[in-house]
Amino acid sequence: MSANSKSENNRTPDVDVAFDAVVVGAGFAGMYMLHRLRGMGLTARVYEAGDGVGGTWYWNRYPGARCDIMSMQYSYSFSEELDQEWNWTEKYSPQPDILDYANHVADRFDLRKDIQFETRVTAATFDETAKRWLVETDQGDQISAQFCIMAVGCLSTANLPPFEGLDDFHGPVYHTGHWPHEDVDFTGKRVAVIGTGSSAIQSIPVIAEQASELTVFQRTPNYSVPAWNEKMDPEVEREIKAGYPELRKKMRARPTGFYFEFNAQPALEATEEEREAQYETFWARGGLPFLGSYGDLLFERDANDTIAEFGRRKIREIVKDPATAELLCPSDIFGGKRLCVDSGYFETYNLPHVSLVDVSEKPIERFTKQGIVANGTEYPVDAVVCATGFAAMTGSFDNIKISGRDGLALTKKWEAGPRTYLGLSSAGFPNLFMITGPGSPSVLASMIQAIEQHVDWMADCIGHMRDIGAQTIEAKVNYEDDWVEHVNEVAKISLRSTSSSWYLGANMPGRPRVFMPYIGGFPIYVDKCNQVMTKGFEGFVLDGTKNSDEEPKYRLTERWRVPVDMDVISPAAIAAKRVPIV
Repeated sequence: MSANSKSENNRTPDVDVAFDAVVVGAGFAGMYMLHRLRGMGLTARVYEAGDGVGGTWYWNRYPGARCDIMSMQYSYSFSEELDQEWNWTEKYSPQPDILDYANHVADRFDLRKDIQFETRVTAATFDETAKRWLVETDQGDQISAQFCIMAVGCLSTANLPPFEGLDDFHGPVYHTGHWPHEDVDFTGKRVAVIGTGSSAIQSIPVIAEQASELTVFQRTPNYSVPAWNEKMDPEVEREIKAGYPELRKKMRARPTGFYFEFNAQPALEATEEEREAQYETFWARGGLPFLGSYGDLLFERDANDTIAEFGRRKIREIVKDPATAELLCPSDIFGGKRLCVDSGYFETYNLPHVSLVDVSEKPIERFTKQGIVANGTEYPVDAVVCATGFAAMTGSFDNIKISGRDGLALTKKWEAGPRTYLGLSSAGFPNLFMITGPGSPSVLASMIQAIEQHVDWMADCIGHMRDIGAQTIEAKVNYEDDWVEHVNEVAKISLRSTSSSWYLGANMPGRPRVFMPYIGGFPIYVDKCNQVMTKGFEGFVLDGTKNSDEEPKYRLTERWRVPVDMDVISPAAIAAKRVPIV
């Protein structure tokens, strides 16, 4: 496409335009990165495939979509004014509220003027001579930048299995991760939902309210805990806002990056009666904190068996049909996959127009014009909802042709599994940063918390490079190798590494089974990042420096420099204690 031609979204492409930084994605990561870059006086351009901000919460508009972290903690922490002025409507925010919040942030900090919407980055190539990244888009843009920052999200590339006959089906097919922006009305329709993971568990109760018939196709059952969601109590909101700074500190001290009541006692040291009472207490509170009932649940199989049996017993109590209840009972590790949080999910199977089809032994055979064939039976349906998950962690990187030194393709380097140093950078790709990349806590922490810590670290890193006149920063291979080994060794300590989950890419045929996020705990990871910076960015090569002896300044990372309290952050610290941090 020539420089003078118009793109598909009726704008003239940018050609031979230079920025200090290009950011890919305008979700919570991309927006905050842009805010920090502009605050440093740097020029930046954000490219976003959608026509609005919000990332995950822009694309995931399926019925019932909701955050599984309490609203008052699922928010940016960089601005006290923002904390005080925004009001949440529910204990667990629904997708529209979170998207409203993202739009409020974009408007409040005037971010949109530096975001190019409806533009997908297709290639990023490192020019070794110029020491700059050359970035191309599907709209014909050809621009350069010193830094290329990937804010592409961990769960942003929808996985739609290649079902036989899919194109033959006469009705609409939706994916929960790429939902239409217009309302979808299932009233009076026969609907099929494929999958029983998180998005299915949230959407099925809502779809069931509309559909005349709902058929759920299940390969693998999942544990789920009730959210017990409710309208935000104004008094609770006032109390939290009054103590927000202290709450943020408590969040940073927890392995998950968010705060809840936690019991460090090992389950196996309690009596059966004590465990039962404890599980009932935590069940009544609901949500992800249920896994905080005891400190050894994700590290000792015998301990996990006790909570798994409790979870199965709850399913059997709720679901009236014994056969359906047994199909819904998982047999694997409780919490091995990300724990689902629901609002009436299991109760939905008590409705007369809802049925469950087991496809665990024999997968769906094919689609027909009128429906879906499974186990030799054709199920007539009018619409299909694929809740089939994502190409987690690396899928969005795979969709961009990223080439580093000597033309090395990132997909080639990662073909046996992602390799990064701290989830921030990958050797052979100078000045390429990854926000919540593989090898960092990312999806095992509160995402906004993890995003803010990464962005602040990157901003201070770029600031240091400016101070010393460095042109590039690049991870050293030996440090990267040590970190990858550490991530893998720590993962083995946790029972999560034994589950067939998207944490390991198990939902994607042909992917290597590698545990991708760092499971050692958010504060332990943050402390490691702080140490790396304190030691002059240990494990990185800074090239083109004029004053390499100058010590880094903690401009934005100061708030992350808090003591690591091993007692507070147990049990995630167990892994780090058994496998020392490199």
